[in-house]
Formats: sequence, structure tokens, C-alpha cells
Amino acid sequence: MTTDVATKLNIAQALERLMKDGLPFRFEAFDGSTAGPEGAPLTLRLKNERGLAYLMTAPGDLGFARAYVSGDLEVEGIHPGDPYDAMVLIMSQLRFKVPSAAEMLQIVRSLGFGNLKPPTPPVEEHLPRWRRAFEGLRHNKKRDAEAIQHHYDVSNRFYELVLGESMTYTCAVYPSLEASLEEAQFEKYDLICRKLDLKPGQRLLDIGCGWGGMVRHAAKHYGVKVIGVTLSREQAAWAAEEIKRQGLEHLAEARHGDYRDVLETGFDAVSSIGLTEHIGVRSYPSYFAFIESKLKPGGRMLNHCITRPNNKTTTTGAFIDRYVFPDGELTGVGRITVAAQETGLEVRHVENLREHYAMTLAGWCRNLVENWDACLEEVTEGRAKVWGIYMAGSRLAFERNEIELHHVLAVKPGAGGDAAWPLRPTWLS
Repeated sequence: MTTDVATKLNIAQALERLMKDGLPFRFEAFDGSTAGPEGAPLTLRLKNERGLAYLMTAPGDLGFARAYVSGDLEVEGIHPGDPYDAMVLIMSQLRFKVPSAAEMLQIVRSLGFGNLKPPTPPVEEHLPRWRRAFEGLRHNKKRDAEAIQHHYDVSNRFYELVLGESMTYTCAVYPSLEASLEEAQFEKYDLICRKLDLKPGQRLLDIGCGWGGMVRHAAKHYGVKVIGVTLSREQAAWAAEEIKRQGLEHLAEARHGDYRDVLETGFDAVSSIGLTEHIGVRSYPSYFAFIESKLKPGGRMLNHCITRPNNKTTTTGAFIDRYVFPDGELTGVGRITVAAQETGLEVRHVENLREHYAMTLAGWCRNLVENWDACLEEVTEGRAKVWGIYMAGSRLAFERNEIELHHVLAVKPGAGGDAAWPLRPTWLS
């Protein structure tokens, strides 16, 4: 072994050994070592040995998240509610290299073998996939309910502060670059109503209804009788109260439960806004078969969900799986349209709205920043940091076409193939 390899490294030197092109930010460690350019717009400060152990035992986004969420890693130069600029800098300029076995041994020996023992994860972290397996197969009713509750049953007040007046946690549709978040959320619901060709007196089933935004919009503005269903008890309670406050009880209902337990049938339309991401690709056949079974002939379905730019099936990364959407799974719009077609639904229109989701996430981050102190009265600082990381990171992913947002509009043809469909789209007028 050469003298250089045998030399003990400080933390900053160890980090530099892993970089291809140096650091685009300033780095300071609790052992007094520093690296990166002075005067950089961003400073990462590793405060203690637990943070170092987080980074060593889970290299990548999970270890970073653990250290950051726990407060063991500070990022100076950003607001924790919107770390978008920091993520752009890091993801565009940070390049890791693969060290030789001798270099890796030197790094680990210098940093301490004791730091290869994983510390207890932050309280905000969900169980890993292998431990969730003891709860049963993915996407059974019990495990789905627990996954949804982990994310959504946080604090309705927290969501009010982040999401805004519409209380809508799905991609908005911006009618113009100047439109506000609230205007864009109104347009999203209205566009879906127009695509479904809703008319007074018709019946709509909204599965995965969240806080009831679609339920209320369809009832209030289109005179439709709506049943919404969500696995989140907190969402259902909030939605029911808002329906009552707006005097829509004669038209709208928000239920707490699994969509698979809905017994009513013969609906004129079914909307699913942000649910498909949670159900798993293997469940697509039964999911679309359920929707088809609930529609009357000529009835329409609108499926709104996050997709991949290819048709490979991928689980979410470690950070998203542990901190945001346990058991989440994404694939391309092609897989969705095939699954819908194979149940007898006829796909009539597909639209990609990924830029709109990037704009939506920017709006949510602005709300989190503006309401940061109030948010910390509702959730831990670690939980608020999680939301900042994942929303800013998701914004960047939509901008880079790493993920997309698709509307798939389909119809259940009647006897002889009659789809009751206009010659040209009517929802654009």
C-alpha cells in the first residue's frame, strides 16, 4: 500500500476523494475540516458523528435525508421549505466516482468502522419494504390503508397551509403562465368535468377523492350527484365538513373507505385523480375492471396520474418510499392505456401535463416557505423538511422529464360500439 493510501483522511478529504470534478458547494464538518470553494452560494455543514453514520450506512438520497431531517446535516443558503435551487446545483454539478478497493478501505478506516453501524432512523421515516412485507402483500387493503395514512393523516391544518384554499394535492392545470395556484386548481377540476361531459342530475364516482375537491366542484358547478371515497380518515372528515359548510349535502358525499368496497353501480362517470400511483401496476387489471363495472354504457372515465417517460415498472426511490409514498409504483402511460383497453374501456384521449405539475409544486413550496412557522406548529421540523425536499425534487424531475403527468380519458362503449362521443373534443371550447 502506498503512503498516500495509508494516510488517514479527515471528513472533508474523504468526501473530496469521492468527487470527479470537485464540490460545487462549501462543506464544513464537525472535525473542523472543510472543502469546496469559499463564498459558494451553498454550504453543507455536517454537525456530528450520527450524521456521518447516516451518510455512510445509506449513501445516496436516503442517508442524506436522514442526516438532514434529523438536523445532523445543515444546508445554509436555502430555505428548508424550498430547497429547489440547492437541488438544481447539486444534481447538475455533483459527480461521484467509483474509488478503488484500496481507496474505499482508506476512506472507511479514516472515518471509522464504528460508523458503519446504522443509527436509529428519524421518527418521520416509515418502515422499509422488507419489514412492511410482514403486513401482507403489497396493495392489500390493510397495507394500502396504512401507507395512505402515513402520508395523508399528518395534519389537515398543515395541508391547508401548504396546498392553499383549494385543499388539492394533485397537479393543477394552468390556463396561463400568470394564473395563480388557486385559479389553476379550479381549471384542473373544471377541465376534468368537461372531459367527462358532466351534466346536471348525472352520477359521478370519484375514487381517491382526497379532501373532496373534485366532489365539491362537480356538485357545485355541474349539478352532479357525487360519491367520493378515500382511505384517509382525516381527509374524509375534512371533506365531509366542507361539503356541509358549502350546503352540498344533497349532491355530494365523501366516504372513508376502500374504493373496492363501493357497492353502487351505473355511474355516468368515474374520476380517479392521483390514486393510480398508490395501487401498484399489478393491480391495474382489477382496478380498471372495477371502474368499467361501475360505469353505465356510454359512461366516461378520467384517470389522472404520475407516469414515467417509458413503460418500465419502477418502485419509488428509497427516500420517497420511506418518507413520502410507501409502496408507490410508477410506469408509463402506455401500460395504463393497455390495462384500460383490456377491460373493455375505449381510450379516446391522452394528454401529458408534466410542466403544469412543475408549476404546481413551485406554488406549494412557496406556500410552505410563507407559512413555515405556522406549519411547525402542526408537524415536526423534520416532517416539514421532508415536504420541502420531496416537492422541490419532484418539481425538478417534472422539468427534466424524469416523470410525467397524464390524463387518460376513456369510455365504456354501449351495444354495437356506440360511445356517445362527439366528432371533435368539446372540452377545449
